[in-house]
Amino acid sequence: MQVDPALVRQLAELLDETNLTEIEVEDGDRRIRVARKAAAVQAPAATQYALAPAAPAPVIAPTPAAAPPEVDAADHPGTVKSPMVGTVYLAAEPGAKPFSAIGTQVAAGDTLLIVEAMKVMNPILSPRAGTVKAVLVENGQPVEFDQPLAIVE
Repeated sequence: MQVDPALVRQLAELLDETNLTEIEVEDGDRRIRVARKAAAVQAPAATQYALAPAAPAPVIAPTPAAAPPEVDAADHPGTVKSPMVGTVYLAAEPGAKPFSAIGTQVAAGDTLLIVEAMKVMNPILSPRAGTVKAVLVENGQPVEFDQPLAIVE
């Protein structure tokens, strides 16, 4: 089998950018799998992403803790879930005012937070008008697809 070193490098870079632990591509009878240990990928990436927004984190960090313990985010009808894997940012830039916090009134289409995926900042919009009842993530936290991010009632 002929291995394309450039493709292997691209796949390895994609692992770094997305914080994945493995990726596999298949083209006919040729299959290439690139994998690395989870600890090796997560430690440097988490440290690098955590350093940039670390300054505002103490100001924003209490927000997730204020979520009521009786709220089951997975079953709540006002839960806003992540449409992708990425890193959450609660404000447009370090030190800026958060887009929303508990008790904030939002309109349908207002930005609740940002999920960065592959160096693209994706605004997560409120699906309805209401009040932010809980912010379930912390600034700079990695999130998974379909993970609850906030509750809007």
